[in-house]
Amino acid sequence: MRKKIGAAVVGLAVTGATLLATGSASSHGYTDSPISRQKLCANKTVSNCGQIQWEPQSVEGPKGFPAAGPADGQICSGGNGQFAQLDNPRGGAWPATKVGSGQNYTFRWQFTARHRTTDFKYFITKPGWNPSEPLTRAALESQPFLTVPYGGQQPPATLSHSGNLPQRSGRHLILAVWTVHDTANAFYACSDVQF
Repeated sequence: MRKKIGAAVVGLAVTGATLLATGSASSHGYTDSPISRQKLCANKTVSNCGQIQWEPQSVEGPKGFPAAGPADGQICSGGNGQFAQLDNPRGGAWPATKVGSGQNYTFRWQFTARHRTTDFKYFITKPGWNPSEPLTRAALESQPFLTVPYGGQQPPATLSHSGNLPQRSGRHLILAVWTVHDTANAFYACSDVQF
């Protein structure tokens, strides 16, 4: 009997350690319109992505962006070292979604764990930003161009909402932030776009 209990305790400890090492038992969410860097990795559109290719929904970090949240240079990974490949600008060569300046665009999130939600915010890089450098707050407009309040509700498995893109030309990056209502975290998704 002691051997069976001991084996069960060891099994639970291994399971717990595995969950701690990978983040959490359930996953969360990512954007696929415009397609995010983590989804490009999961689709194998880009290579050398590391762990994020198996869990594109897990880019979770502290909420409160831009006053708080991930450090500059670690924004696309949500400050998670295990997803640092998302912060690598790859010489400005991430595949980019073609969009129109001032266009009404439909943003889409896919959720694998539907947390109660405060809001969704979308930031964009300033004119003249350098796409070959890691993303910093100084490279982004200080205010989101779109905020979608969600009032603590739980989103469906797929959620779309629309808003007008700012006037831009050339290559830019859109940072989508999903603020979880009842935890200290948010989810981050960087999408490269070409106007």
